[in-house]
Amino acid sequence: MNINRITIIFTIFLSTSFSCQQITQANSVIVIQPFNDFTPELTNSVYAKLKEINPNTILKTPFQLPIKAYYPPRNRYRADSLIKYLSNFGSADTVVIGMTNKDISSTKGSVSDFGIMGLGYCPGNSCVVSTFRLAKTNLSEQFYKLAIHELGHTQGLPHCSNKICFMRDANGKNVLNEEKDFCTSCKSFLKNKGWQLK
Repeated sequence: MNINRITIIFTIFLSTSFSCQQITQANSVIVIQPFNDFTPELTNSVYAKLKEINPNTILKTPFQLPIKAYYPPRNRYRADSLIKYLSNFGSADTVVIGMTNKDISSTKGSVSDFGIMGLGYCPGNSCVVSTFRLAKTNLSEQFYKLAIHELGHTQGLPHCSNKICFMRDANGKNVLNEEKDFCTSCKSFLKNKGWQLK
């Protein structure tokens, strides 16, 4: 085998490997994992909406919240512990989103147990969202916005300064009704990840 032929074969191998990486990235799977306390109707609503932006969305059977994540002094569940637990149910090409009605918390600055609506590492392969701090009158829409916010973090998106963008930092408040869509920059980023956004 001469040098030119070896070079051609190696080039084809690199091109194929790169293409596979791109396909894997574009076809990453969203795994919806409700906990037992979560409302089935809300689960199905979010599932339908997420399937529109990623057809490779899977709905799993609900299971128990892990007792190790429970924080008795505040009757809460630690979001970082939930994320770690959920990561055991994913794989390299999936992101798992846990859904609960329970109060969840995380450490924020000097506050060791700060109540939050959701948490997702940036990037990461799992996140968790809770209805506990959402407005009950507009729950389905608010929860969907919260879910895609945390999923956006898992894809590598940081908080956004645009006040109507889904990636806006809530800063401890519920500003979900003010958010309208992903801004142009955040939307472009997610489209490059394979999300089917309008």
